Amino acid sequence: MGILALLVLGLLAGLVAKLILPGNDPGGIIVTMVIGVVGAFIGGLLASALGFGGLSGFDLRTFVIAVIGSLLLLILYRSLERPRRGRRRRYHRRRLI
Repeated sequence: MGILALLVLGLLAGLVAKLILPGNDPGGIIVTMVIGVVGAFIGGLLASALGFGGLSGFDLRTFVIAVIGSLLLLILYRSLERPRRGRRRRYHRRRLI
């Protein structure tokens, strides 16, 4: 699989993983894209280690492997991400005139 196809597959897998596990993640779409690409790579490594075969082409099996890898990485990212201390909420004051 070429680099460009892996990037497109990872972007789509990251999008599907975000749709399956919605939430308020810091970083927005950039972090989702990175998680998708890295998750597709990790999913391919895990699938070939378990004997299912790696990311061979752009088909349904490869896409499912990439989505599973992206889901695993998104869950790991959320478990490692801690709430930041010292963060203040902004309150808007209403003017009473």
